[in-house]
Amino acid sequence: MRLIRRWKTPLLALLAVGIVVGGYYAVRLAPLLTNDNTGAEKVVLLHGLGRTEMAMLLMRSALVEAGFDVHSIGYPSTEQEPEALLDVVGKEIEDCCGDGAETIHFVGHSLGGLLIRAYLDRTEPDELGRVVLLGTPNKGSELADVSPDESVAARLLELAGPTAKALSTRPDAFPAGLPAPYYAVGVIAGTRDNPLANQWLPLPNDGLVSVESARLDGMTDFVAFDLSHWDLRSDPEVAEQVVAFLLDGSFDHAEQ
Repeated sequence: MRLIRRWKTPLLALLAVGIVVGGYYAVRLAPLLTNDNTGAEKVVLLHGLGRTEMAMLLMRSALVEAGFDVHSIGYPSTEQEPEALLDVVGKEIEDCCGDGAETIHFVGHSLGGLLIRAYLDRTEPDELGRVVLLGTPNKGSELADVSPDESVAARLLELAGPTAKALSTRPDAFPAGLPAPYYAVGVIAGTRDNPLANQWLPLPNDGLVSVESARLDGMTDFVAFDLSHWDLRSDPEVAEQVVAFLLDGSFDHAEQ
């Protein structure tokens, strides 16, 4: 009994701390998760490889604040081939936005941008608005071209799953098989490279995707920021440019 009493106070203290900390973060995250814009123009957000919908929280918050009805979609990016992921994404989009919305915009980070392009090519929705791609390897990623002899890089690519290997620059790879856009699309690239990746990536790049790969034939507008690949999805200035493009069909180049 003494042993139980000895542990009782520390356990209660730990539980109290957990409640306080959990409540603190619930309050901080509440504005990011709240969406009171039902009935407004919709925006579908897709995260990149190895992430979840939580990776797009700050972008989501900016879009909600701008008045959009935002739906952030998650998918098992490291577990399946691109076609299987496209089936998952398509079902999620239908579940969240197949209710007769007048306008649906799309914003994708990295792989998410490629899946958006593939989905729009497959469905050609009548209610399609505008599209923004963030650090998307539209021409494929040179990092996915590594040979088995480059053991460390090849091993990391293997761990990233089957879709990662399908993102190469080869003409038979997933990105090359996507047609030019028939819709208004803005492309945002990063230029803050990572010296460790520069042996595979041409300059300028964002540490994972080269600027040349991010550029898309037929794109409506283009802008680049001194940001890493991962920062593109959470930078306030990038979010402002995304909002500008979704509203007006062009980036606000005066703000750069």
